[in-house]
Amino acid sequence: MIRIAIVILNWNGKKYLEQFLHKVKDRSKVPGTEIIVADNGSTDGSVEWLEQKHSDIRIIKFNSNHGFTGGYNKALKLIEAEYYVLLNSDAEVSDGWLEPMFRYMEEHHECAACMPKVKSYSNKSDFEYAGASGGYIDIFGYPFCRGRILSYIEKDSGQYDTPREVFWASGVALMIRSEIFHAVGGFDEIFFAHMEEIDLCWRIKHAGHTIMVIPQSEIYHVGGGTLPNNSPRKLYLNYRNNLLMLYKNLPDMNRHLILFIRKMLDGMSAIIYLFQGRYEFFKSVVKAHCDYYKLKKAVSKTRTTPRYNNRGIYRGSIVLKFFMKDQKLRFDQIENLI
Repeated sequence: MIRIAIVILNWNGKKYLEQFLHKVKDRSKVPGTEIIVADNGSTDGSVEWLEQKHSDIRIIKFNSNHGFTGGYNKALKLIEAEYYVLLNSDAEVSDGWLEPMFRYMEEHHECAACMPKVKSYSNKSDFEYAGASGGYIDIFGYPFCRGRILSYIEKDSGQYDTPREVFWASGVALMIRSEIFHAVGGFDEIFFAHMEEIDLCWRIKHAGHTIMVIPQSEIYHVGGGTLPNNSPRKLYLNYRNNLLMLYKNLPDMNRHLILFIRKMLDGMSAIIYLFQGRYEFFKSVVKAHCDYYKLKKAVSKTRTTPRYNNRGIYRGSIVLKFFMKDQKLRFDQIENLI
């Protein structure tokens, strides 16, 4: 069995494979590491290019697109390794990026998963939206990061370079013990894409493990490689999946109250989209809520009795705090409240 399997899930991402795959090969030098590409039914010639240019890389081929969740679940069932590293195709890894995470995992057995510091590929002095230096949520389930709160992204000046327990690790580059990934049931395939890594990490925390960010490991993420940030489809998935995640993982004592408030907040967002003339976004929020009610019963089967670990939850509204700070809220202004 190999020690580390770096698994890149690809769907029509040939241009990113051409741009970044050789760097993953050159810069991932931990002994016992194998790079694997799982192809989600690409039609852009990705597989043919891989077979021609990188014949040493194992390819797992699917006939259709199973999404982030289904693609990884199906691929990881076929891979035997001690650790999985789930790496986006649109990420550039830095020299020696893998060693700090591997070393930490080897020395801290209570840690089930970890992530590197995620910075912007287009502006390498900035943190990147999808992870920054570790993920958190507020009491109503809104995700934010150490270095990125809602739309405000900080520059990286080394202020968040200490390894720290977080609530969720970014799916851009997630290192996880394979045994734990399978023990908690992997990704929830109902999610398809978006919020699935937060749901996975929440379930890992329910099982009594910790999630860490290791900033000594660093990668650069393009972002929006599959769905652009202004996509109504992406907005729909984010709203729907966030509600499903809360329904699945909140303890019974406050689940209904928090969901009620969250739905009211989502309704306010929908009204704002409507008055802004962003009708597709308005419809995305409405559809997300309708489909949440349709899917509640299915996800209720995966609810578990948690050994509740709430480290990484901001016990207030990050949205309210954000606007109180004129939309320039830094993580260091609230970290003592987490």
